[in-house]
Amino acid sequence: MEVIKTTRKYILMFIDIILINLSYILAYWFRFNFDIPTHEFYVFKNNAIIITITYLLVFYLFKLYKNLWSYASIDEFMLVIKACVISDLLIIIYSFTLLPRLPLSISILAGIISIVLVGGFRMSFRIVRRHIDLKTSPNKGISKRVMIIGAGKAGTMIVNEMKMCSQANYIPIAFIDDDKYKIGTYIAGIQVMGTRNDIVPLSKKLNIDEILIAIASIDGKTKKQLIDICKKTGCKVKLIPGIYEIIDGKVSLSKIREVNFEDLLGRDAVKLDMDGISDYIKERVVMVTGGGGSIGSELCRQIIKFKPKELIILDNYENNVYVLQQEFQRNGVKGDIKYVIASVRDKHKIDGIFNKYKPDIVFHAAAHKHVPLMEGNPSEAIKNNVFGTLNLVTCAHKHNVKRFVMISTDKAVNPTNIMGATKRVCEMIIQSMDKRSKTQFVAVRFGNVLGSNGSVVPVFIDQIKNGGPVTVTHKDINRFFMTIPEAAQLVLQAGVFAKGGEIFVLDMEKPVKIYDLACDLIRLSGYIPHEDIEIKFIGLRPGEKLYEEVLTEEEGLNQTAHKKIFVGKPTFDDFDNLMVKINELKEIVEKDDSEKIISKLEQIVPTYKRFQLEKVIKKCV
Repeated sequence: MEVIKTTRKYILMFIDIILINLSYILAYWFRFNFDIPTHEFYVFKNNAIIITITYLLVFYLFKLYKNLWSYASIDEFMLVIKACVISDLLIIIYSFTLLPRLPLSISILAGIISIVLVGGFRMSFRIVRRHIDLKTSPNKGISKRVMIIGAGKAGTMIVNEMKMCSQANYIPIAFIDDDKYKIGTYIAGIQVMGTRNDIVPLSKKLNIDEILIAIASIDGKTKKQLIDICKKTGCKVKLIPGIYEIIDGKVSLSKIREVNFEDLLGRDAVKLDMDGISDYIKERVVMVTGGGGSIGSELCRQIIKFKPKELIILDNYENNVYVLQQEFQRNGVKGDIKYVIASVRDKHKIDGIFNKYKPDIVFHAAAHKHVPLMEGNPSEAIKNNVFGTLNLVTCAHKHNVKRFVMISTDKAVNPTNIMGATKRVCEMIIQSMDKRSKTQFVAVRFGNVLGSNGSVVPVFIDQIKNGGPVTVTHKDINRFFMTIPEAAQLVLQAGVFAKGGEIFVLDMEKPVKIYDLACDLIRLSGYIPHEDIEIKFIGLRPGEKLYEEVLTEEEGLNQTAHKKIFVGKPTFDDFDNLMVKINELKEIVEKDDSEKIISKLEQIVPTYKRFQLEKVIKKCV
């Protein structure tokens, strides 16, 4: 390989010697109308070696012999121009020392000709390679006609690569840009043909196969608007990654990705108070319960970035912990991390763990969360969610934990199911304990998380892969959604505002209709809803609401310093009175009497209204 590189370099240098000298010969011909005086040409002849060496040295310094010219772009051509201009300037300076002097007009003309010859020769490599690619491309004849949204730097880079890499089988047809001053102009040889309002008609007129959104700094709202417009065309829609994902500052075809459901939410990246989070996490011992789960594992990924003194990942399921451990080792994550297998239901074990590690901060994400399953297993929901939380809260108080942050749910608001009712009891426990403890106990409440274990999106994707049908419980059912990283980051941010007793509520923005979600996922998979993939309505499941509420009326709502985090006005129960009720619940749970368990929950949580399917059906009819 080195022999080939060296040989190629010397061949290129030899050709440059010919082209440099040819530039001066042509300059003399043009200057003297093809009748060169002998005495004039004699000056060049005597200095040809110095002129050639000067050019070669400058070319070497500009690394013109290291570039792979078959993949050259405008950047490489600019290097040729700079190298030739500097070489020519050096020759002009040198010519002032000569008697007779090399004519200035000859030097300038030769410099221009050298740019054309040297640059043209090098760019010819690219033309030849492209011709060969077209001849040998395995997919020749099935190229996709592409419309590029965004006639800026990212869009230009993508178009240049499409032209250069014929094997990608993309043909850039038109630019779309909302800057009206660009309309009608040509960028990288492609015309800017309209604004976003022209996407649908132009896609049909130009027979577009794919639409590429090539705006690196696009905000979530604009991205969603553009995707919604593009969906009307029936074309496949793709994106380039966001500006923060493009580490090297370059956009390439390899980085283009499919649109996913997170893009359809139209969310902007969460802005965090990094200093505030660091202040309460850095050099602290942090424990995450349920640390192997969807939210818990993402919390661990985020927390380790803030350099805690020690991170304790506690989970009852060893498989989840093992997967996270392997991920951290594979990615070279640095930090003192302990992986602990234990159940929050084991009070003695949990007390021993708190005594051993002495955590400063606890994030409690361990819980049973699947609504239909918990409806059929109320005693297990209470043992894990209520008694598990009580064990952790008691240990946190006993071992002087500084801050305790519990992950709650929007289903705790006016609950209609066992899971939601148990999480509301957990909120009551931490609020009542906060009044008598030095530990700051808070809860963070949010809705459904995209991609979490058992969430609706992975279920729909599996159903689509299997050819359908996609099952939706009700056409009007809606839910609030948030991405896993977004939820974890806002939980950490909420911890900054903790004073004790608060229930923080994350802004889930607008609710999403599950039916619309199913249709979008089917379209993103390249199918047509109800034609290619059937959507089947199966009816509401036990404990399931049509609409989720965000906050109970009695708690009110106040804005925090972060626009996406609100805080409910604390409502406190007396801890001793609450414990009397919970102990009574414990006796009933031990007997595993589901009806009595539900009745007792209704006493503890006045807003808990048992699910009645008949009433929901009547309301919807």
